[in-house]
Amino acid sequence: MPTVARVGPYRFFFFSDERNEPHHVHVRRDRSTAKFWLGPVVLAASSGFSGPDLNEIRRIVRAREREFMEAWDDHFGRSR
Repeated sequence: MPTVARVGPYRFFFFSDERNEPHHVHVRRDRSTAKFWLGPVVLAASSGFSGPDLNEIRRIVRAREREFMEAWDDHFGRSR
């Protein structure tokens, strides 16, 4: 479960067994979690985050989307 970034209270990561899914990133803070698809950024699932939290997380994911996609490709050995 590699962590690809920490921004404020949020930890962005992948699960290593999700190589067959499209590019995405998970985020956790305390017991709240969310999953965002990448390219384009779309909320896939969320548990425990408020609307304002999700808006802030979405902003971070959009700003770092290229970094997250490159980290995904590096981790899973994919090329685009």
